Amino acid sequence: MKKALSILLSAATAVTMLTGFGTSVFAEDSSAALKIAIVSSPSGVDDGSFNQNNYEGILDFIDANPDSTVTPVKEETGDTAAAVQAVADIVADYDVIVCCGFQFAGIGTIAEENPEVDFVLVDSYPTNEDGEETAYDNVYAMQFKEQESGFCAGIAAALETKTGKVAVVNGIAYPSNVNYQYGFMSGVNYAVKNYDAKAEIVELPSYAGTDVTGANVGGNYIGTFSDEATGKVVGKALIDEGVDIMFVAAGASGNGVFTAAKEAEGVYVIGCDVDQYNDGVNGDSNIILTSGLKIMDKNVELQLNNVKDGSFKGENALLGADTDSTGYVSDPERCQLSEDTISKIDEAFAKVKSGEIVPAANFNEMTPDNFTGL
Repeated sequence: MKKALSILLSAATAVTMLTGFGTSVFAEDSSAALKIAIVSSPSGVDDGSFNQNNYEGILDFIDANPDSTVTPVKEETGDTAAAVQAVADIVADYDVIVCCGFQFAGIGTIAEENPEVDFVLVDSYPTNEDGEETAYDNVYAMQFKEQESGFCAGIAAALETKTGKVAVVNGIAYPSNVNYQYGFMSGVNYAVKNYDAKAEIVELPSYAGTDVTGANVGGNYIGTFSDEATGKVVGKALIDEGVDIMFVAAGASGNGVFTAAKEAEGVYVIGCDVDQYNDGVNGDSNIILTSGLKIMDKNVELQLNNVKDGSFKGENALLGADTDSTGYVSDPERCQLSEDTISKIDEAFAKVKSGEIVPAANFNEMTPDNFTGL
């Protein structure tokens, strides 16, 4: 997958160099052709996780609409002001701009000033110049109930741990990451209470996270999505504490955690956002237990199709199990969960889908120790 993506990225770069802004020379005769840009965090669109899944949604659209083009733009710092400026720098040159991450929330003013451009914003809702959350006719903003996928990961970890110690490792304490953390912790607590699991959650105080309100949310936060070295340090520190299963929601920083797990004995990782089973290969074994899923690619592709056919409309959407936008990998060829564990997760997740269970999230006024359905 990564090799193929690298080839595609090279092709996209070549198109950009030849035409200025990713516009194919064959697109001029097609009124349906879209000039698309994807602006990502420093880990880029080949991070094997969040950014890549969004990019693959665009590539799927282009497969069906070959006159359309995409240009990846990597914002190198992750700073919110720099992220917004990166969008402002290119807004005049594209029909659609896909923005990946909470740091792009401030594009509201840009969208308002450029009504002819459509925006797809992932993991955040747009804000106006005063920082107030606002809806725009030309911005489809999607947030996800990451806590639902994290909940599945937590149950999996609690039921499969051999040491009785599990952990979640995150990048930055943006709402989506805290949702994953709280959902994971909720799942562990649910399994302990309802399935007699023997598991405790390990947190390193020196890596506690601070969310966007300034609140200490605990957990294990690397502090960036692009620091593999620190990811490995955090992963090894948790392993040294006896942790044998880690849920990793840290972008490219998570690659360092994967390395720490591969260098250890009997340690597993739960992937995040996408099926990361291929990234878990370790000689003749695999460190991926399962992966928590956030279905971004299909939702991005859907919005591009809406732009193409003229039905695109702005919305601040919250996507979850009820739209098959969250979940986990249960395919026995792509995970290492026991049949009993899969059965228990499916039983609990059905209650999430029905609303009987609502895992804790960053701002739903519940905690992992006291959520609906526990």
